[in-house]
Amino acid sequence: MRRLLLHWIGNAIALWVACHLIPGLRFTGTAVDLVLVAAVFGAVNSILRPIVTVLTCPLIVITLGLFTLVINALMLLVTGWLSARWDLGFTVAGFWPAFWGGLVVGVVSLILSLAFPTRRRD
Repeated sequence: MRRLLLHWIGNAIALWVACHLIPGLRFTGTAVDLVLVAAVFGAVNSILRPIVTVLTCPLIVITLGLFTLVINALMLLVTGWLSARWDLGFTVAGFWPAFWGGLVVGVVSLILSLAFPTRRRD
């Protein structure tokens, strides 16, 4: 449970950083809304990402994994679309902001996971 909570907070921080760095990603809600957007992002990544990854496996192999950056952008676009529908204050202006935002979210999440490991390493 603690691991899930830390991952959720890490997603919220990563999305907040991406909104401040990438033009076209915008967040205008409260801290609670940001946590809800992170929950939407986590749900989208848990449910939709595996399906899209399996369906695009040949493209991932052909591009030596670079197509996963496009998948990250699609997940951020879906999160933006759902967040706009649910009035959470998070919007994505198009594919390129989603692409660069997905890259920033990935890098920030990596840095946070290295800085705050959730399990003991021997």
